[in-house]
Amino acid sequence: MTASIPLPRIDALPPGLVAPADFERHALATLDRATAAYFLGGAADQHTLRANYRAWSELQLRPRVLRPLAGGHTRTLLSGRTLDWPVLLAPVAHQRLAHPDGEIATAHAALACATGMVLSTQSSVAVEDIHAILHSEGADNAPLLWFQLYWQHSRSRTLALVRRAEAASCEALVLTVDAPVQGVRDLERRTGFRVPTEFFAHQTDGLQASPASPHLHALPAAPADHPPIGLCQGLAAQAPDWDDVQWLLQHTQLPVWLKGITHTEDAQLARELGATGIIVSNHGGRTLDTLPATATLLPAIRSAVDSDYPILVDGGIRRGTDIFKALALGANAVLIGRPQILGLAAAGAVGVTSVLRLLRDEFEACMTLCGCASVADIGPGHLFPSAKSFLIDNDSHL
Repeated sequence: MTASIPLPRIDALPPGLVAPADFERHALATLDRATAAYFLGGAADQHTLRANYRAWSELQLRPRVLRPLAGGHTRTLLSGRTLDWPVLLAPVAHQRLAHPDGEIATAHAALACATGMVLSTQSSVAVEDIHAILHSEGADNAPLLWFQLYWQHSRSRTLALVRRAEAASCEALVLTVDAPVQGVRDLERRTGFRVPTEFFAHQTDGLQASPASPHLHALPAAPADHPPIGLCQGLAAQAPDWDDVQWLLQHTQLPVWLKGITHTEDAQLARELGATGIIVSNHGGRTLDTLPATATLLPAIRSAVDSDYPILVDGGIRRGTDIFKALALGANAVLIGRPQILGLAAAGAVGVTSVLRLLRDEFEACMTLCGCASVADIGPGHLFPSAKSFLIDNDSHL
C-alpha cells in the first residue's frame, strides 16, 4: 500500500476500436496466448462461455415509440445507494497480467465513468490503494467499492480478509460461492498458463498461503498406497456451506452478496438467511461447463424471490442492449468482467474508460429507442417474445 494516490499511465487508444468485438480482436493480437487463455477462455469445451454471449443476443427488443423522454436519466437505487447507471465492474483477478497498471488503471476508469467496482480477493493492487483512488475526488463523487471474498481454508483467515475490507471502508462483501475449486480449463492447460511468481494477491499478503481456487491439474497425485482423502484431493472439504454463510453474516456489519447463484432454491435460501442480495452468475463459463446461460437462468430466479429482493447478473454482457435486456428480465444492475480486461489490454485506464463510455452510450441509446426515460421504465414488456418463454424447469435443467 502506498501513501499517495497511485496514478496510471496515459496510453493512446489504438485506432479502430469502436465496438466490443474490436477490443477483443486487439486483445487476442496483443496478449500472449497463455494470458489470453486465462482472461478470455472458459471451462472444458466452453459451451457455457459461448452460451452466455448467445443468449443475450437472441433476446429480441420490443420498443415503444412516442413516449415522453424529457428529463431522462440512468440513475438507479441499489440497496440504498444511488448508482449513476446500473453497471458495476466485476471482480477480475491479476489484472496486471493484462496491463502494468492493472487495477490502478481500472479504478481510475471507474472513477472517471462513475461506475462501481468490485475488487477481487486476488487483486494485484491493495484494497487500500483502490479506495484512495475512488475517493480522490471526494466522498460525494466516489463510486461504490465492494470487496469480493473467496472463502479461505479457515474461518479465522476468512475473517482477517473481512476485517481488512471493513478497515478499507468497502461498502459490501461479495462472497463467491460457485468456485470452491477451479474449473477444468483445458485452454489454460494447453497454453501452459501459470500466474507468474512476481504476481501475488495483495489482499492475502501476510496471511498463510492458501490458494483461493487452486488448479487441480497442478496438485500432485495421491500416493497409490494411501486411501482417498475426499473429493478433489481434499480441497472440497474446505468449501463453504450455508452454515458458513450464516456465520459470515453474524461476523460483519457489511452487506453480504452471494455471487454464483444459478438455482432458484439457492436464491430462496440466500434471501431467507439474510444475504443482502444475490448475483446470478456462472463465473463467466470458467468453472462448470454446460451450465445454462445467465440470461436463461435470470427470469426463474427473479420469480423465485420477492420482487424487491436485489439481484445482479453477469456473464456474456458485451453491449448496451445486453444491459437493457438484463434489467428487463428482472436484474437491478449488471456486472461486466471481460470487457474491462479488453479495454485494459488495449490502453490501460484509457481503454477501460473507452469501454465503459461505449457501453453507457449504447445503453442510453437503447433506452431512448425503446421509449424508456428511466431505468424504472424498463420491464419484460420490452422484450419480444415475452420473457416468460425463457423460464426454465429447475428439475429438468439443473
